[in-house]
Amino acid sequence: MSTKTGNSKSLLVTATALCAALYAVGCYSTAYIPSPWGFGQFRPAVVIPALFGTFFGPLPSALGAAIGTLIADSMKRGSLHIGSLIAAVPGNFIGFYIYGEILKKKFTWSRFIAASLLTLIIGNAIVAFLYVFLYKSLFLYELPFSIEKLSFLSIGLTIYWFATMLPFMLLLTPLLIRLIATAIPGIVPERKLISDIRTEFPKRSFTLATIIPGIVLIMLGIATSITPLRDLTMSVARLNSTLPVELAYYCTGSVLTAMGVTIQVKK
Repeated sequence: MSTKTGNSKSLLVTATALCAALYAVGCYSTAYIPSPWGFGQFRPAVVIPALFGTFFGPLPSALGAAIGTLIADSMKRGSLHIGSLIAAVPGNFIGFYIYGEILKKKFTWSRFIAASLLTLIIGNAIVAFLYVFLYKSLFLYELPFSIEKLSFLSIGLTIYWFATMLPFMLLLTPLLIRLIATAIPGIVPERKLISDIRTEFPKRSFTLATIIPGIVLIMLGIATSITPLRDLTMSVARLNSTLPVELAYYCTGSVLTAMGVTIQVKK
């Protein structure tokens, strides 16, 4: 009994370390692709802790994501990144703990889609609000804005991260889950039967999870172009033009909508 427990703990420690290392490399590889809001980055590497959360549960995924993001952000900065410690670490930990917890007892593709959406919304919101309010505004005094403007900036960052991460989470992660489960069946816990992983992806759930955000993003792009959101966006993002933000909305919205339509019409 003790040997089995020891092996289980060793496996979780190994999985956590591997998740952290791979996530750090993945995050750093796109660390120099900034968001149009002036800070934050393009991060498709979220698929890595999602994979570990699927196969090993919430703790290796959450700890690996928290440690990995701190390593990547600090490597880019050249020293310990306090902003990452304040915002990215708790956001990644909570977000991917939620993901792993949802899939812990039973794996279905519908639960996977729900877990992905909740993880990206909650995790990114935590990172954005902590980074803007605590780090940028209170710690560095770099954002002398009202609470309303700080909230708008935080929401903008949350939307950007959600919109750019979601296509990778919903398109790439399922492919990798199936590939790993087929190639290394021994890695699949008993609660996640291979037959469940190999079941057909739910078209309706996937379509709704992509088309609805896609349409909302396109509408946000239009609103940013022709409503007072234009001036507010330029003010908080310190931009001379809202074109970068508009393009981000239009591009991510179009990609998500196209993904949903493609899956729906595919036989």
